[in-house]
Amino acid sequence: MSENICLADLKRGQKAVIAKLAAYDDMRRRLQDIGIIEGTTVECLGKSPLGDPTAFLIRGAVIALRSEDSGRVLVQSNGEEKANRHFGEEMVAAAVSLEE
Repeated sequence: MSENICLADLKRGQKAVIAKLAAYDDMRRRLQDIGIIEGTTVECLGKSPLGDPTAFLIRGAVIALRSEDSGRVLVQSNGEEKANRHFGEEMVAAAVSLEE
């Protein structure tokens, strides 16, 4: 069973899938604009020497977020396998349709 934690709680090298945004109005829009959307896989690349901000790999881009902002994003810590399996199924379906 997957566990929902805050994006800010991810450790370096850990991956997770975005489950829910707990931000509203302008901050919610800003997070969505930089690729933080439900179902997206994110990876923690590391924290700055003083611990804030933290760098994340999101949709192929490195994004630095303050703890205040990343604390508003809930992620599923072991949902990565499910997301990768779904992505793999889509790739197989696309390859099959190209062959036909």
